[in-house]
Amino acid sequence: MKKTAAILLASALFQPQALAPPPGFAQTKPLALAPQYQEWLRLTSYIIKEKERDVFLKLANDRDRDIFIQMFWKTRDPTPATAANEFKDEIEKRYKEANKRFHYGGQEGWRTDRGRFTIILGEPSSKVQIAGSTELWPVEIWSYYGDPAKGMPTHFSLVFYQRGNVGEYKLYDPVSDGPGKLLISGKDYTPSDYESMYDAIFDLQPELAAVCLSIIPGEIPYMYQPSPENAIWLANIIDSPKKAVSESYATHFLNYKGYVSTEYLTNYMESSGTVHVVFDPVTGLPFIDFAVAPKNLSLDFYEPKGEYSCAFEVNVSLRAGEKVVYQYTKEFPLTIPEAQLSETEIKGVSIQDGFPAVPGRYRLSVLLQNRTGKEFSILERDVEVPGGGVRVGDPVIGYSLAEVKADIRQPYQAGGQRPLVDPRNTLGLTDEVAYLFQILGLTEELWKEGSARVLIQGAKPNAPFRKALSIRLSDLPFRNILTVGQSVPASDFPPDYYDLTVHLLDGKGNVLAEERTNFVVSPRKAVSHPVTLAKAASQANRFVFDYVLASQFDQTGNPEAAEAAYERALSANPSFTGRIPEYAGFLIRTNKFDRAMALVERIKDDTRLAYQYRFLRGRALLGLGRHEAAVPELQEGNKIYNSDPALLTALGFAYWKTGRTEDALNVLRASLRLNPDQPEAKALLAEIEKR
Repeated sequence: MKKTAAILLASALFQPQALAPPPGFAQTKPLALAPQYQEWLRLTSYIIKEKERDVFLKLANDRDRDIFIQMFWKTRDPTPATAANEFKDEIEKRYKEANKRFHYGGQEGWRTDRGRFTIILGEPSSKVQIAGSTELWPVEIWSYYGDPAKGMPTHFSLVFYQRGNVGEYKLYDPVSDGPGKLLISGKDYTPSDYESMYDAIFDLQPELAAVCLSIIPGEIPYMYQPSPENAIWLANIIDSPKKAVSESYATHFLNYKGYVSTEYLTNYMESSGTVHVVFDPVTGLPFIDFAVAPKNLSLDFYEPKGEYSCAFEVNVSLRAGEKVVYQYTKEFPLTIPEAQLSETEIKGVSIQDGFPAVPGRYRLSVLLQNRTGKEFSILERDVEVPGGGVRVGDPVIGYSLAEVKADIRQPYQAGGQRPLVDPRNTLGLTDEVAYLFQILGLTEELWKEGSARVLIQGAKPNAPFRKALSIRLSDLPFRNILTVGQSVPASDFPPDYYDLTVHLLDGKGNVLAEERTNFVVSPRKAVSHPVTLAKAASQANRFVFDYVLASQFDQTGNPEAAEAAYERALSANPSFTGRIPEYAGFLIRTNKFDRAMALVERIKDDTRLAYQYRFLRGRALLGLGRHEAAVPELQEGNKIYNSDPALLTALGFAYWKTGRTEDALNVLRASLRLNPDQPEAKALLAEIEKR
């Protein structure tokens, strides 16, 4: 049994470049599309958002267009758990009706004003037709009940008139047209004499007079002059089908359609997310911590155990420009006893994780997949990991402040404190306003004389609530990274939107640095917070952090720092062989072949790394100019795994250097068949073929 709701972030296919959006797309002209796609654009003309149309016209093939159209309708489906899509069916019905009833001459019905509002609003709750006379042009009055949540009036009427008794009916605008346009003798009135024109219409047709000055029936504006507010009402009515529709799925589709499998691609779901940089006081390392909360859950039921379950997969990519600096994949299984299902569905889940990062400015991309529901969502943020200098770290808001063990490291944890983070940043009156911030690069002088000021201020324009707290830094134990975690009852704050600003002050009260964040205090007594899925890392395994940093230093062009981090990691745990191939590859790329040779000997007897051992030894021998010795190493590697173009290219080079020209040609051609995008292999092949 599958319990379907809808969930978030995913990527079924994840490559090193997967989270780097493509550089740009050319638009296809609508008339260049196949007839069925031109018709779809006509059908959706009044309900499609500009960004959605822009993305659709940038798609390069019909397969992508078909998938996009599925997503478009699915995003608007009022009952996604059922096979029917009532919204799609209704729009198609209205479109056919508009074309059937309102076409005029060569003009298709959907293009007319009456056809347009038929598609946008459907059939009116009432309709009045007024035949033309010697004083009035023919008129139709369509009345509707509107949705105030979409900025519409509760009750309004649209007037369509047929000027000159010929042609199609045009929408009447009380402001730009004015009552004179409804009167055949309208030109005889002074343009500003609205009262006289209103009186004339009232004498002829009181029902029309009630809506000739305002789309709100019976509303008589000051001095009978139609208010510009009519234009606002009308704009909101026209925009109403686009309200509460997020076009983010369209942008994500364009950027990730090559990396998310088709079965997931039509199941994009919204999520809440937050990202912070939190320094670990134990190691001194900065961590990029994130939390993602899907709006819904799709679960499978396992009857023998009476359990619901799903499996989340998180794919994380950190980019500097278009270069991928770091990436990883991690799984988060979730099992829910049947008795706890309702509570979990109400609360939802928050998937949280973090990783160390070297200083710099990055784009973080997180794809979260619920493999059970085959649904995905995306979290993207710009992140700055600070380097040296005195500054305030990211303030983190939670609904409670937990005391935790300092010998482990969890997302959002700083030493022995961890705010319980809800990505929505909304607190109930029974919650705490728990905040944590850090002073980075603190000097002894500033610690002795300085202070931190926390200012919490509401957003209400008149007399907003303010709360200020001051902390003397010397009241806390001196640390180069000073962590401050405090909490106050949320009930101390009137319901409102709040800004929290942390100022770092010197002994004279001058502001040296500041950072801010925001949160919401709900009028509700209790707010449900999601169940957190997170994994802890032991501080005893810091060597893993150093391997992560080494890779990032390498990718950001800092080989000295990369080598130092690799050495720290290796020294901390010499018996851990899993990352030795990575370190050896780095040494080969930096032309330290002797050291690479010595390092790979550590994995000689590890059968799991037999291929890496042979390949890396072969590459190191090539670097040392020992081509004859490299050949058997690379041949042995090829016996273990014969589909690696990099190894084949290296073997081709070794064959060429040892005079085995035909063998070199064969393996280079095989390598390029596997991966044509190898400039060095192409150049070597061309050089050999010339001889």
